[in-house]
Amino acid sequence: MATRGARGFGQYGGAARALERVGDRWALLIVRDLLVGARRYGDLKAGLPRIPTNILSDRLKELQEAGVLRRVPSVRGGYELTELGRGLEPVIVALERWGWGLLGEPGDGETMSADSVAITLRAAFRPDAAATLPPTEYVLHVAGDGAAVSVSAIVVGTSLDVVPVGDGALPQPRRRSALEPVPQAVLELELAPAALRALLAGESSAPFAGDAELLARFGATFRIDPVEPTPRATEAVA
Repeated sequence: MATRGARGFGQYGGAARALERVGDRWALLIVRDLLVGARRYGDLKAGLPRIPTNILSDRLKELQEAGVLRRVPSVRGGYELTELGRGLEPVIVALERWGWGLLGEPGDGETMSADSVAITLRAAFRPDAAATLPPTEYVLHVAGDGAAVSVSAIVVGTSLDVVPVGDGALPQPRRRSALEPVPQAVLELELAPAALRALLAGESSAPFAGDAELLARFGATFRIDPVEPTPRATEAVA
């Protein structure tokens, strides 16, 4: 496995070694998108519109040398995560949950890709709550300044299967949730990014169109609580 040599931090520790491999700008967002499935160079560029082409090429090369991703022989120009790269999923999901809880209103030109929405739903998923609810499919169409993106999230018990769908979505292999029982209930929502944030935060005052029972089911199944500052020990004593 490649090392960073002089570019390393000069520290012998897990966090330092991990950041030597995936700590560069854009690297973890590339990993995030590949967690949803194999992607071509053009797919990754479309999902990260502000990344310069030379930087995307450099990051793909560095991540490949680090053993985090590999080329996909069956997909021309495609990349997928290795087992080592897939091990970053809990890290990405935790970062998504932490960062999502800090979001305000979208900034100028900020958009959401289908892959980013898929990871957001993984971060928000509450399997304990879902276990008590009927199998359900949730189809979200999220549109901001850019084109709308769509994802389908199928929840059966404690299992979640979420994939991009609609125009521009890549062909998907057989879905894990294609097995029985097939959800009979479907909730379809059209949302702006800010409305999705409000929905996941459980802001009941925000207006959402849809079946009230299924909306409540979504709210129980998917939730990201805002990050609350923890008082320091000295402050707690005081």
